[in-house]
Amino acid sequence: MNKDQVKGVAEKAKGKVNEAAGKATGNVGREMKGDVQQGMGQARKDMGDAREDAKDAAKHPAKRTH
Repeated sequence: MNKDQVKGVAEKAKGKVNEAAGKATGNVGREMKGDVQQGMGQARKDMGDAREDAKDAAKHPAKRTH
């Protein structure tokens, strides 16, 4: 697991908290901020996932049969 995956998951969690707090208090701005944070967190996690996949592919290249 790399830092982008960790930070992405953490950002998603913060977003969920902000969204829930916004809904509970009727604060639409905070709710929207939470939605945006979740999206940004998912994007960062996806970037980290892609980096891990690329690293794994470099370590274990597919065997070609020609």
